[in-house]
Amino acid sequence: MKRFNSFLWWIFAIVFTVAIASYQRITGPTYPKTATVNISNSELKFQLIRTHGDGDAEIKLFIPNKEIKGKILFKRFKSYDTLTIANMVRNGDNLLFSLPHQPPAGKIQYSITLDNGLEKIELTPEPVVIRFTGMVPLFILIPHIILMFLAMLFSTRTGIEALIKGTNTLKYCKWTIILLFAGGLILGPIVQYYAFGAFWTGWPFGGDLTDNKTLIALIFWVIAYFKLRKNPANIMWPVMASIIMLLVYLIPHSVFGSEIDHTKVPKL
Repeated sequence: MKRFNSFLWWIFAIVFTVAIASYQRITGPTYPKTATVNISNSELKFQLIRTHGDGDAEIKLFIPNKEIKGKILFKRFKSYDTLTIANMVRNGDNLLFSLPHQPPAGKIQYSITLDNGLEKIELTPEPVVIRFTGMVPLFILIPHIILMFLAMLFSTRTGIEALIKGTNTLKYCKWTIILLFAGGLILGPIVQYYAFGAFWTGWPFGGDLTDNKTLIALIFWVIAYFKLRKNPANIMWPVMASIIMLLVYLIPHSVFGSEIDHTKVPKL
């Protein structure tokens, strides 16, 4: 019976972790922006990209109606640039335009207007911001994602184990620290170096929220571990560390992440 209950708690922890990970992904600033418009008696839905790797970033809108044309306005984000206005190019059922490639952490803001000759409609109320990144090797990126997912899973399970006064709280706590350290403080900086050219941009070198929140979560878990070693019946610290970890994951990924501020460069 005890083993069956443990199995059920693991299932709950997995489902909970998947839900939190999904929430973090879809609320992040790099998740595609959804736009829905009505034009020419048709409802059109689009996903506007907000992150891109090497090369120019292709904006692609599926619009079979050949009477509808598109115009794009864009400039570097946080810059003194004037807006560039260009016509989107039709290729079959699609309207296309390629935003010029930017260095890692460079951003471009863009907005799109559709025109059928009778009405003009903007796709989004505010410009969409796309961030460019370097290419991260999959053999680095995939383990990083898996380890961070497992760290959240073990964090959740540790909190549950503490609340039900189980016997594995210290063991699960240790695994949480190992997974979080390996995924967040070893592979995380490597991923960031490939993507943005810097290993660490959190405290004390910068304000990168992703780096800082990972460090804060790890500090709480290390404290919880030593508290548990001193008193295995301690509930407060592992539960608190689990809650901190949850709050960390509820903060959308890449918020206040690396970016180039062109306004700090004198205008040419």
